[in-house]
Amino acid sequence: MPRPLRVAIVGAGPAGIYAADALLKSDVATEPGVSIDLYERMPAPFGLIRYGVAPDHPRIKGIITALHQVLDKPQIRLFGNVDYPTDINLDDLRAFYDAVIFSTGATADRALDIPGVDLDGSYGAADFVSWYDGHPDVPRTWPLEAEKVAVLGVGNVALDVARVLAKTADELLPTEIPANVHEGLKANKALEVHVFGRRGPAQAKFSPMELRELDHSPNIEVIVDPEDIDYDEGSIATRRGNKQADMVAKTLENWAIRDTGDRPHKLFLHFFESPTEILGEDGKVVGLRTERTALDGTGNVKGTGEFKDWDVTGIYRAVGYLSDKLPKLPWDVESGTVPDEGGRVIEETGAHLRSTYVTGWIRRGPVGLIGHTKGDANETVSNLLDDFANGRLQEPSAPAPEAVDAFLAERNVRFTTWEGWYKLDAAEKALGEPQGRERVKLVEREDMLRASGA
Repeated sequence: MPRPLRVAIVGAGPAGIYAADALLKSDVATEPGVSIDLYERMPAPFGLIRYGVAPDHPRIKGIITALHQVLDKPQIRLFGNVDYPTDINLDDLRAFYDAVIFSTGATADRALDIPGVDLDGSYGAADFVSWYDGHPDVPRTWPLEAEKVAVLGVGNVALDVARVLAKTADELLPTEIPANVHEGLKANKALEVHVFGRRGPAQAKFSPMELRELDHSPNIEVIVDPEDIDYDEGSIATRRGNKQADMVAKTLENWAIRDTGDRPHKLFLHFFESPTEILGEDGKVVGLRTERTALDGTGNVKGTGEFKDWDVTGIYRAVGYLSDKLPKLPWDVESGTVPDEGGRVIEETGAHLRSTYVTGWIRRGPVGLIGHTKGDANETVSNLLDDFANGRLQEPSAPAPEAVDAFLAERNVRFTTWEGWYKLDAAEKALGEPQGRERVKLVEREDMLRASGA
């Protein structure tokens, strides 16, 4: 009797779980069957849904429910707290599986090349997000001394960072934030948050709902300068062709024409301001210099030679995420992605690296929403199955599932399982119950491993 197709997926965030789902929905899942092992370096699954989405976004966290249903399937096993390549590398995986899919996402900050970026008080947004989301591998405290703060970037991460900085700690307490984060936010001195984009309202990358949510807080006064509402032919074409861009522009227009209210924390959204330098004294941030830009007719902008200095002492760079290089795989330094064709990993020679695939942000870069991730996974899996059908996959030397358990035991790797996630989930909910909260997230890796019964 033929054995099931054995597939390893490295990275148990949405991209990896959607790839598993696509495999389970394929004809191959019926005959000869599929057997999928998901590897995740964190003790808990769900990737950026757990460690990259702001805690006051329960709607997006609801995606976990759908991912849960996939991981509940008997053909899937989860190996959490297992790091690629330290605990298991590509050669090891090839011994156990017909194919390997990498879906490791992106967690580092993309570099911003302006003077002063390394000053004390200049932070990467990804690091701040990891802190407030209770990531075990970052410090437990965060310096929140600045009364006036700048956030560079006009994507949803920039909005999350600005919103968390502008809200009060008690406003965020009903969410799942850990105790150390609540304590840290109680000391937050920020009264003014300035968000800067170098292009105009039509080019902002916010999603409409995220943008409108800014205005729902009783403590945040959102302010837009009427002079920043400007469109050229390219901008008008963008609005006509993109419903989301049009909704964002309309929201910003409405805010620009209203009277300023008296909510205690001010959040300014600035457009046509390109950051050129972070100003410092004695190694610390004392300001931000921007150059005023103007639309060039195509929706892009050019500098005007007009500069302005902003009085801020904390700066958060939210200019995009970057993936970590994966050993033994080809790498495009510029885009921070693994070169591929339809999800098949492509070597420098142009040949397909046999039985090796990518999906999600490691494949296309950190852009797009959950829907794009699903489409990505479907394409990658479709090509993997095509290679399987045509005998192009390599044959593993030890395809029995027990061989993986024996390998990890021999290496003394403490791993968590899907059953362990249920235990961790219950432990976090029990922590929240006395305070009337849905859950309180465990932060320490050791606490997570213990709660998971690793």
